[in-house]
Amino acid sequence: MLDQLRDLSEEHRGDPETLLMLLRNLEALHREIQDGAFRASLPEDRQKLFGLLQTMERSGGWPYIPRLQLRTFIDLLDQGPADMAA
Repeated sequence: MLDQLRDLSEEHRGDPETLLMLLRNLEALHREIQDGAFRASLPEDRQKLFGLLQTMERSGGWPYIPRLQLRTFIDLLDQGPADMAA
């Protein structure tokens, strides 16, 4: 599918309106996956979620979340409950 999307973008090189539509559709799909299947698949266990976030950080972060913000989020999860209340 990704190769087909690349081919489609090449076919429309020089056609900014069509490419913009493609980008908007990809962004909408990204949000749909993120808010649906991805969110539903997140671990409910704090340790497993922390492990997933660490893996994400090592592999390049979360799409649309800058690495610094993701690192801050991981650091907050690593704090104990008393530290988070402060």
